[in-house]
Amino acid sequence: MLRVMVRGGGVQPTVLGSGETLLVGRAPGAELANADAEAQLRTTALDLPDVAPHVSRVVAEVVVGEEVVRLRWHGSTEAQLSSLFDAPGGARRVALGTGMSALLDEGENQLLLLRGLADPAGGFSDLTLEIDIAQVGDEEQPPPPARVHDPDSTATAPAPRLERWTKEWFVALALAEPWLTGLDDYPRPPSNREIYERVREWHGYAWNLERPQRVDESIRSVAALAFGAGDNPFTISAGRVQNVRYAVGLRAAETRLVTAADLAEVNAKASGRSAKK
Repeated sequence: MLRVMVRGGGVQPTVLGSGETLLVGRAPGAELANADAEAQLRTTALDLPDVAPHVSRVVAEVVVGEEVVRLRWHGSTEAQLSSLFDAPGGARRVALGTGMSALLDEGENQLLLLRGLADPAGGFSDLTLEIDIAQVGDEEQPPPPARVHDPDSTATAPAPRLERWTKEWFVALALAEPWLTGLDDYPRPPSNREIYERVREWHGYAWNLERPQRVDESIRSVAALAFGAGDNPFTISAGRVQNVRYAVGLRAAETRLVTAADLAEVNAKASGRSAKK
């Protein structure tokens, strides 16, 4: 038999046993209210306080079986799952997308919802949940947890994005290109000159990016949207600019401010222009 505890900053600690399910999100009670009576008896809704309006009413479902615990990701926002276990290497880190599922490891698992918290200053920061899994005897099974129902049924807002085909969008695409192409062992982030040349190649017009300070300004705009005020490396890090730039490129890919499909599209358009010449 398994015992699962879910906790995190500002979240009511919740304990589950084998045969139970937990719905996690902005307003999971609304989803649970539509379930049949049998499902309601074995399902708990856990509200995430102070979350951003683009967080789905149900972002995740934790299903506790007799021997395994499965996490199903329903959110449209991006998340990362990491765990620590007794194995060579000792850890794993998985990026989650809508419709994905993963088996959780015994011990501590950490779920990071990227840009999931609404910042008082108007931005966003990450939300962390810890999911602890332990084997217990039958006599140690926890009592059913208190259920939290939220009548909120408002539509989920779209996640903050860069406007496509803008200068900042192209700069983010150039900065994130190593991760979008799978070349994440790229030794360094692209320089200002390389970003300018990539944007000019893709778009045919590079605004004022031939001036390095304009590239820096665009990267700062991308960082503000990708991280939020609380985690922006330009405002909280004293490290080298190259390291910050590396972090912004990775984060832009992780939060899908730009995607591999975007990269394929701009490359195709650039090839089409070259063929016409």
